[in-house]
Amino acid sequence: MIEHNWFCEHRVLQVCPRGPLQKEDFLALAGQVDPVIAGRGHLAGVLIEAADFPGWEDFTALISHFRFIRDHHTRIHKVAVVSDQTLLGFMPRLVDHFVGAEVRPFMCADRSRALDWLCEAG
Repeated sequence: MIEHNWFCEHRVLQVCPRGPLQKEDFLALAGQVDPVIAGRGHLAGVLIEAADFPGWEDFTALISHFRFIRDHHTRIHKVAVVSDQTLLGFMPRLVDHFVGAEVRPFMCADRSRALDWLCEAG
């Protein structure tokens, strides 16, 4: 399950995984993101808040996640990964080679700094 909230007048989407990711999570996120992208042409950013990574419910969920990224990464300018988990801290360096967005890690204590970075122009 993924909880989500909007910040900065629907320019930044916060996503918080709360259990193994499911196919339906990415359909719901697309339903939130697609109208904003259609109206504005892009999202300023995505704030991923994850104390840990819960994984995927099944292979279909994994494929849905990859499709969501494939279909949206060129329309998202920045991604902030907020986590104190070491493995998630390395994720931005890995995915930076595969997505169009600028991706940065932030410690949980720096969440407000991450949100400020996502909301600033650029």
